Amino acid sequence: MSTTITTHIGDTATSIVLTEADLDPYVTHASTRRWLTGPGLPGDNGVLSFAGLGRDGLRRVADSTGDADDRLTAELRDQLVIGGLLGPGGLETESVLLDGATGEISTTHFLHDRPDLMDRRPLAPSLHTLVRFAEATDELAGLRGQFASYVGRYGPKAVAEASRHLLSVFEEATDGEPAPFWRMAALIRPLALVAGRAGASGLALDLPPRLLDEEFGRRRMVRFEDVDFPGALRHEPTRRFLREVGLPEDGFLFTLDTDDVSLPTLAEYYADIDASAELPVGAGHLIRLGHLVEDHSLVVDGSTGAVLNWSESEARLFPLNTDISTLAFTLWLLHREQTIDEESGHALTADTYDQLAMTMLQVLSTVDPTGTEAGTDGRHYWTQVFQDEACGALESVGGAR
Repeated sequence: MSTTITTHIGDTATSIVLTEADLDPYVTHASTRRWLTGPGLPGDNGVLSFAGLGRDGLRRVADSTGDADDRLTAELRDQLVIGGLLGPGGLETESVLLDGATGEISTTHFLHDRPDLMDRRPLAPSLHTLVRFAEATDELAGLRGQFASYVGRYGPKAVAEASRHLLSVFEEATDGEPAPFWRMAALIRPLALVAGRAGASGLALDLPPRLLDEEFGRRRMVRFEDVDFPGALRHEPTRRFLREVGLPEDGFLFTLDTDDVSLPTLAEYYADIDASAELPVGAGHLIRLGHLVEDHSLVVDGSTGAVLNWSESEARLFPLNTDISTLAFTLWLLHREQTIDEESGHALTADTYDQLAMTMLQVLSTVDPTGTEAGTDGRHYWTQVFQDEACGALESVGGAR
């Protein structure tokens, strides 16, 4: 398919606009043709990317898969690929499709080896609605536009109000039934507002008082005393956080060491269980808080407060969180999502766990960019856990067909 794309540059953004000739014969829906040849699609958005459309023009799913064996379903074959949903780091996670006859928008995962397993999920009833929803979500992330009033506001109340605000935008345009992607965006993305960034605590985040107690239950929280800290833990904001706030004993994908309340350095810990283990340089200044899955230890740098993942099998340290406050936020986020999902009757995880995983990663990368920063060597525990879970969900869906 050969197309000519015109990009109009306005005062603050670009838009991708097509000509009437670009649309023939694939787009027959009148209002969709007017939108694509009029205001067009945003060239810069944190939720969606239309870069492929601007580069290659309209193309059918059948053309994109090269399905010479006619394994695609009839409803997918002539759907038009116009963009992609964006995950952390600006990488596309799903393709966005346009039905040229009805104007409806959906998404799909391309399975080039098994196009017969491809399916599509609803996203928006029209391009106008899609752009409106993406802009509202982007405004929340940047606390601008209709969400500018949330600048400097943090805590559970701000989260609840922003969630209701965003959900109302989605429900108003869909008769109260937005697609699961937008509903989870309204429930999960505002969670980034729970903690302040003023630095009053000396850490990256200022968590509201009793936030973790209320989420996990006070009896499941473990607080430490000065006598429990090794001399290597010199980072005072970390010591104060562990004394006054504490960490959950079982934080889902992380378990605090409670057999001996006194926190050992990584060197002391391995001296007791495997004196021959290969340890990183400075192991005597790394304090072990507990274990992640398999052979991963969660450690904190006693001098800087940085939180790291020690992989025993690889004998390597990987960045995990900026500090103890963003670790606590991560554990809170994981538990909050579980609670929200249970309260919704597991509507968040039914058939759309991959979208939920990417939404969670978007929130985490907004609050703590450790996993998307250069220098992580592509290895970040939280990112890999979410991505593995999302891939597992996709594989189980494919296997069930």
